[in-house]
Amino acid sequence: MPTVPSILGFGAIAIDDIVYVDQPLSAGKGKVLQSARAFGGNVATALAAVVRLGGTAGFVGLLGSAADDVVLCDLVASGVETAFAPRHPDARPVRSRITVGSDGERFIAYDDDAMLGTAPDFPDDILSRATVLIVDSYAIRSLDVVARARDLGLAILGDIEWSSGAATERLIALCDHLILPLGFARTATGCRSPAEILDALWLPSRSAVVLTDGGRGVYYRGREETGLWHLPPHRVVVVDSTGAGDCFHGAYAHALTRGADTAGRVAFAAAAAALSITGRGGREALPTADQVTELLASTNAPSAVELKYAQLDTGT
Repeated sequence: MPTVPSILGFGAIAIDDIVYVDQPLSAGKGKVLQSARAFGGNVATALAAVVRLGGTAGFVGLLGSAADDVVLCDLVASGVETAFAPRHPDARPVRSRITVGSDGERFIAYDDDAMLGTAPDFPDDILSRATVLIVDSYAIRSLDVVARARDLGLAILGDIEWSSGAATERLIALCDHLILPLGFARTATGCRSPAEILDALWLPSRSAVVLTDGGRGVYYRGREETGLWHLPPHRVVVVDSTGAGDCFHGAYAHALTRGADTAGRVAFAAAAAALSITGRGGREALPTADQVTELLASTNAPSAVELKYAQLDTGT
């Protein structure tokens, strides 16, 4: 049996049919420039990002039982370990249709009537040999596994984008590294400003709360930080923002296993995500660690600034 990777994950794994058009999505219509099929999914892309950055990652969600299953083959080709993933003949990926506008913004239509999560009896012996578990909103189907991983001492990194009520609330409570899109965080907390949201989501058991806001940067609070912080975005040429958040989560997890503090994890993840949107599809431009380091060392790399409540309305 292979060595258990440092970073494990289960959740969405997808096949994306992507259409690129010559107008921004706000135009309402546009000419098709290119069509492509790619593999995606929040957790699958995050794990692929970890590997690209030089880390070790394993997908432990349900996979199809056929040896030539296309998503299984893609994970293997991406360097993601699949030996510990439970198999089921009815497991299949999420299917997504993504339209990408000329400004890099995208609209995702998806069919998630699929068997997601992991086996309820996933072994503690495997979990206990990892350092980080990445989960997404679909982990509500395997909450007991997430809870066991937390009890075993793993850092639980939650990429939560939608709510299913009480189950999602429990999942959010289990995540000590909580990374949410700002829009969903507003809905989940009923707060508007990033500082109010960071405070509302904070628990004594948290290590970090991070709010991603696309082209407006990242807001965060860490256990070892004094205050609340905003990291402005890197200025890059946006080609396709698909998978940027997933890359952020993978890079954050990788930095966590390397001992970085909250500010270091967020800076590393933000730089990786910025580089990821310079190519098409969710994985074409996943960066290496050297590329991230180079961007962080550039003269125009942003620096975090402390948030003041009076300065927090992003206008979105």
